Amino acid sequence: MKNRFLLLAIMVLGVGGRVAAQHEGHHGAGHKYAAGAKLSTANDTAAQMLTVRVGPLRLPAHTDHMAATQARDQVLAIPFDGWITAYHPRLTDGKGNTLPGRMLHHVAFWNSGRPDFLCPNKEEHIFGAGGEMNDWPALAGFGYRVRRGERIRVNTMFHNPTDTSYPEVFIEVKMEYQRAGKGAELKSVYPVWFDVQQCGDSGYDLKPGKNVTTGKFGMGYNGVLLGVGGHMHDFGRRLVLARAGQKGTIATLEPKTDPGGRLISMPIVTFADRGGLALARGEVLEVTAAYDNRSGEHLRQGAMGIVVGYFVPAEDRQLAGLRRGKKAGG
Repeated sequence: MKNRFLLLAIMVLGVGGRVAAQHEGHHGAGHKYAAGAKLSTANDTAAQMLTVRVGPLRLPAHTDHMAATQARDQVLAIPFDGWITAYHPRLTDGKGNTLPGRMLHHVAFWNSGRPDFLCPNKEEHIFGAGGEMNDWPALAGFGYRVRRGERIRVNTMFHNPTDTSYPEVFIEVKMEYQRAGKGAELKSVYPVWFDVQQCGDSGYDLKPGKNVTTGKFGMGYNGVLLGVGGHMHDFGRRLVLARAGQKGTIATLEPKTDPGGRLISMPIVTFADRGGLALARGEVLEVTAAYDNRSGEHLRQGAMGIVVGYFVPAEDRQLAGLRRGKKAGG
C-alpha cells in the first residue's frame, strides 16, 4: 500500500488540529436557535457534486459557542446510489464570498440509519470539520457507500473569536460522489473513532494542570487499520493508541501548539510498511489523552481526546449490513 494513499486516507478523516466535529453532535441546554437557519442542496449530476449549505447565522464579534445563536440539526436526504468520495467545506456570506474558517466550531455529518461499529449507541459519523476547514480529498478506488434516501443528520456549531461581526454566515460543504454503475465499483471504508470518553459524549472538563484520561474498546471485527490521526483541544500534549496490556504503542500523536498552548495541528501515523495494521476480533485497544492546562482555570467541556482512522474489514458484508437497531450477521 502506497504512502500517498495512506496519507490521503488520514486526510480524508479530517484529522487536522481543529476537527471539533467529533462532538457527539447535540447542542447543550441553553443554546439560542436561529429560526431562519435551514439546510439547502444543489446537485450537479453531470459533475457528480452535491453542495450542502446550512445558514444563515448572525455572529457578533467575540462570541463564544455557548452564547452564539446556532442552527438546529438539519437532515440531508441522499439523492443518489453510490459512494461519497470527497468533502470540501468552507464558510461563506450570502453572496458566496469565503469567510474566516475559524468561526466554525464544528460541522458533523451522521448517518442516522447506521450505527458506529465500535459504539452501536451512536450514529455512524461520516464527516467532520472544524475551524481549520480540513479538506477531504478523493481516494482512488475507495469511498463511503450511500443509498438514495438515506438520511444524514447535519450538526453545526459556530462561534466568532474575531474582531469583526458577520450578519450572515453559512457553512457550505461540497461533496464529490460516484454513482453506482457509473464506473468501477469502489471499495468501502468505514470511519473508526477511538474516543477516551468511549461511547459517551466526547467533550469533558479540564482541571488546572495535568489531566490524563483513558478509554478502551473491544474490536468486534477482523480487518486492517489504514492509519490514524487525532483530535485534541488547546493544552493537549499527546494521544496514544495501544493494545491493552501489551508493551509498546500502535501510535503516539503529539500535537503542534503555539507558545500559549493553543493547538495548531495534529500529526498522522500510517502503516504502509505492513499494508495496514491488522486488528483481530476480540482484542482490546486503549486510547489515552494527556493535557497540561496552563490557563489556571477549570475549563468546562474544554477537552476531547480521539484517535481517528479508516478501517477496512476482512469481510465487508459484516459492516455493510449494520443498521440502527439491528446487528449484522456473520
